[in-house]
Amino acid sequence: MAKQNIQTLKGFRDFLPAESRQRQYVSDKIRETFEIYGFEPLQTPTLEYASLLLGKYGEEADKLVYTFEDRGERQVGLRYDQTVPTARVLSQYQNELPKYFRRYQIQNVFRADKPQKGRYREFTQCDCDIFGSDDILADAELLATVDAVFRNLGFKSTIIEFNDRSLLIENISPFTNEKVDAFSIIQSIDKLDKQSLETVIEELVDKGLSRKDAEAVISKINSIKISGNLSQIEQKALELGVAKETLVFNPKLARGLDYYTGLIFEIKIPEYSNSSLGGGGRYDNLIEDLSGYKMPAVGVGLGFDRIVEVCEEMGLIDNKNSAATVMVGFFEDENCQNKAMQIAKELRQEKIKTELVPASDKLAKQFKMAEQKNIPFVIIVGENEIKENKFSIKNMKSGEQSLLGLEEIKEKLKAFSPSLL
Repeated sequence: MAKQNIQTLKGFRDFLPAESRQRQYVSDKIRETFEIYGFEPLQTPTLEYASLLLGKYGEEADKLVYTFEDRGERQVGLRYDQTVPTARVLSQYQNELPKYFRRYQIQNVFRADKPQKGRYREFTQCDCDIFGSDDILADAELLATVDAVFRNLGFKSTIIEFNDRSLLIENISPFTNEKVDAFSIIQSIDKLDKQSLETVIEELVDKGLSRKDAEAVISKINSIKISGNLSQIEQKALELGVAKETLVFNPKLARGLDYYTGLIFEIKIPEYSNSSLGGGGRYDNLIEDLSGYKMPAVGVGLGFDRIVEVCEEMGLIDNKNSAATVMVGFFEDENCQNKAMQIAKELRQEKIKTELVPASDKLAKQFKMAEQKNIPFVIIVGENEIKENKFSIKNMKSGEQSLLGLEEIKEKLKAFSPSLL
């Protein structure tokens, strides 16, 4: 038999327990916040008909959609993003969903992209949207939700830069010509926070603007004042609990995607870098364009992988947390093993995360295993402990060891917090 290639495909990743726990922690915090703000979970299939996916993202993006023929000779494709499948759901279940539908979706998507640092062929998207309302209260609700997500994750300061796409187009339109439309100018303006001013001006000139008009566009954008619409959204967001210093009007914020129709925003963490950890805005025509079903919407996409990375770098996740709170160890004796099994059963019934050593190893090996797994406590079950009906419980960090009854042990473990170690 030929030797198997035992490694991941390029652009795909394994997440071992420590990293998986980090990702689960962030996912749980985000999910918790979404649900506090009244959003409902949605999941769509990994596979869709290829005809649904193709022709929705543009010619270049279509090349990145994984498509193939299944055994039923149907042309199918792997989920490229969550917007198009959600558009299908909104259309397919329009009589079953509420008029104002608030959904969140945390699922993996697939793109046949060239693998490179920070870019993968399978990655997690984290979306949150309000469908069915064109009222600015929905915009403010979304900003409040986003702010709460990052506060729940432990960030001390979050900046939400915001602008109005319609305001941007209104100010750019006088400089358009036959070669360069407003959306092309916006795509260049969107690079101002990543490239030098001169580079962006040169790009606009290369596209077909005169240098005078290219410079005038930049000058005009810098002079834009906040609109009445944005002021109202900001005020409602403040009333919903967002701090004044969190919301920053940025007239240069463009968001490169063409489908935005009003509010646009990006989330940044000042202590980390100027990189965006997510963004979104209002897109009142996209669902109708995709499915023929008229549905105004405002939403956000969070950069899940980057958020996990930033949380880890800023020490917002305790990497020493383990899957179990306690390990039940025992001497190499069948009676001790049976008692250890009974103790593990009772602890688990109390919802205490418990690992039971799956073999009769020497106690030294059991302690070493607990240490390797960062398990905070070890209970020791021996003949003397069984006779006294009291069991030694060892704090693996401090080395402190106590002899306690099982009920006392349960209370001790229930009260345990990793931060107290």
